[in-house]
Amino acid sequence: MNDEKTEGGRREAGGERDKKKFSFGFPPSPLSPPASRVLDKRITLGLAVLALFLIAALFAPLLAPYDPFELQLKEGLALPSAEHLLGQDKLGRDLFSRILFGAQISLWVGLSTVTISLAVGCLVGAVAGFSGGWIDDLLMRVVDIFLAFPGILLAIALAAILGPSLRNVIIALSVMGWVGYARLVRGQILVVRELDYVAAARALGAGPFRIVTRHLFPNIAAPLIVEATFGIAGAIVTEASLSFLGLGVVPPTPSWGAMLSDGRSFLLLAPHLTAIPGIAILWVVMALNLLGDALRDRMDVKSR
Repeated sequence: MNDEKTEGGRREAGGERDKKKFSFGFPPSPLSPPASRVLDKRITLGLAVLALFLIAALFAPLLAPYDPFELQLKEGLALPSAEHLLGQDKLGRDLFSRILFGAQISLWVGLSTVTISLAVGCLVGAVAGFSGGWIDDLLMRVVDIFLAFPGILLAIALAAILGPSLRNVIIALSVMGWVGYARLVRGQILVVRELDYVAAARALGAGPFRIVTRHLFPNIAAPLIVEATFGIAGAIVTEASLSFLGLGVVPPTPSWGAMLSDGRSFLLLAPHLTAIPGIAILWVVMALNLLGDALRDRMDVKSR
């Protein structure tokens, strides 16, 4: 009987280890089975849409049936057909091809902005949280100054000053994007730095750089991943907004926001010019938000 209990305990412990093994750094889901199924559906839907978005962006030159810059003025504003699946814009350019190449712009802006913002925010937040004292106060006051300005207005002002280009859009979005990561990293480090294993590493002679990189950052990676997911969605929407206002990428480069702006004059005559890029933005941003929400719920211990 004791052997059976021991074997059962081993199997139970092995099951717990397997759950942790496949958690990808996130804590086991505290949700009930029905809630977990909803969570899995959100992750599945989000990943499926994002997979299509990545395929469209990475393989646009192979998937596009026409040159996105090719003009066919006689066929301008043509509705969707067998030859042009999503129709043509006012200059006769194939809308499907331009949507595919516009996905490249959105992907590049989202990833570049989040990478730069994450790097700067992690650096500032780590220095502030680990150092404390007047350094923490000074850096957080700088963060407060940036947070005092509405993000979209600051991006519009910077883009207007720098001029319309893809590089300037990324700079404008990065200037306003790093503060959220800085506050998040600082808050997480203020909690984690007081734990026993950090004190043990400090007692063994580990320096600040080693403690931050080897002990603190690996344990705050999960909330950063969630924040980065929402950050990519926000960057895509803001880039589309700037391009819609004429402050984004320079025409005739395909951009979903610029395509919305071009099509607003033909809403009654050719509604597909605005509907199709709008749906593309909607689905990509929705997929990123679904994925971010699901990951955040998975880590929320208050749901127990």
